Amino acid sequence: MQEFTEVVIKIIRSIPKGKVMTYGQIASIAGSPRSARQVSRILHSMSSKYDLPWQRVINSKGTISLDGQSGHIQKEMLLNEGLKVIGKSIDLKEYLYKP
Repeated sequence: MQEFTEVVIKIIRSIPKGKVMTYGQIASIAGSPRSARQVSRILHSMSSKYDLPWQRVINSKGTISLDGQSGHIQKEMLLNEGLKVIGKSIDLKEYLYKP
C-alpha cells in the first residue's frame, strides 16, 4: 500500500464520533493538498476492508450527497452520531474536526 493511502486511512480512522472532515482537508493533512479525489477513491474502495467511518467524510461545502441510497444512509448515520443535518448540510463551524 502506498504511503499516502496509509496516511489517509489513519486520518479517517481518527475522526471522532460526532465530527466530520472534508476530502480536501484529509488530502492536505496527508501531504497532498490537491488529492481530494484520491481521498474519495481510497474511501470508497477501502471503507469495508478497513472498517472506515466513511459517513464522517463530506465535501468542502459541508454537504452530503442525497443521491441514491448511500446519501440517505450517510445522513441517518450522522444524525445517530448527534450531528444536526439540515437538508443535506452540516455546519462545519460546529462539527469540523481539526486534528
